[in-house]
Amino acid sequence: MLTATKDRILPTTVTGSWPRPAWYTGNLLERPYSTALGDVQFREQHLDAVATVIADQELAGLDILTNGDYHLDFDLAGRSWFSYPSERVSGISEYDTERTALWDYPVGTWLNEIVGGWKYHAIVDKIAPRVPLEFAKIWRVAQSRTEKPVKFGTVSSDLACTVLTIQTDAYDDDKRELMWDLATILNSELRQLVAGGCKVVQIEEPAIHSAAAWGADEDTLSFYVDLFNHTVDGLDDAELWVHTCWGNPGAQHCFDPNISYEPSLEIYMERIKCDVWTIESKNNNHQLLPALAPYKGKTDKKIAVGMISHRQLQVETPDEVAADIRLALDYIEPENLVLSSDCGFGRQGVPRPIATYKAAALAQGANIVRKELGAETTYVPIADPAIQIDTKPVPEGVPA
Repeated sequence: MLTATKDRILPTTVTGSWPRPAWYTGNLLERPYSTALGDVQFREQHLDAVATVIADQELAGLDILTNGDYHLDFDLAGRSWFSYPSERVSGISEYDTERTALWDYPVGTWLNEIVGGWKYHAIVDKIAPRVPLEFAKIWRVAQSRTEKPVKFGTVSSDLACTVLTIQTDAYDDDKRELMWDLATILNSELRQLVAGGCKVVQIEEPAIHSAAAWGADEDTLSFYVDLFNHTVDGLDDAELWVHTCWGNPGAQHCFDPNISYEPSLEIYMERIKCDVWTIESKNNNHQLLPALAPYKGKTDKKIAVGMISHRQLQVETPDEVAADIRLALDYIEPENLVLSSDCGFGRQGVPRPIATYKAAALAQGANIVRKELGAETTYVPIADPAIQIDTKPVPEGVPA
């Protein structure tokens, strides 16, 4: 159900993660969120940090905000994004010392160090809820800081399980039952999140597009579709987003640069239950956009197109963003186009000022095109000449 983007023309947002303030050093370290908030030092750091990320995004003029994934641990290249759900279930090993067998990269590369450094719990028995994920409380902390809608995201069950090793006969090696069990746990938490008032829920990185690009058979793809729809079952009062990209540990691309969304296009547009599909687009020069042309004017689904890159330090200009928006409008109706980042800016990604000014360029670029369309613009405080921090007043009598 459309909520945050309903009746909005070119709404702006970012994917989720945001660079942390240098002073925010606290981590949950597998504790329940509520337990950590009983720690006075962590509580002050965390609540202040969430207020900061909300302030950064409001300063940049975004329409839909995120909590920056500040409930996740600040660990090597964003490992906690994978492990937040799995380290809070029963049926896991005591220590998180298992390395995933999924990925290998050449020795001497940043990706090799990341994947080598990522360690996880093993699955040693049937999983079940253990530590509450507390999605509703995490979202509520962020939403209490703003009147704008806050989008809450979580890793999908299939990707969370993909990195785990199985050391039990309770699950087959294909992990389908394991993925389904974790999706059931996620669904219960997501239902509580929506019941608590969250209006924008984002499921991140289902394996559909990567599996399709690698030539997965129909049985596998159908399972992933059913798994996704199971995860979001009963969330009818929220706007459902599905985020897809091509990797973001330490801001790296994890796949062949020529990999494409096209083998999964029909699945995302027609078979999964979501209102908004987000795609990485800026980093690959918007290669998918022409393939969306057949859906123009024929779908209610919205496409959140990445207009700013999380991998490049160079900040896009508002005019550059506006030009990319015009390109997207050749293939997507204005009412169906959402503007976003390719992926998150955290997880050892870009510095906070870079993320803030990239987001501001997105908002300003959106306003340029909104004016051309005769649509309402959004106030962008960071671009307001009257409130620039370092602007010096012109002395009386001196020409400006």
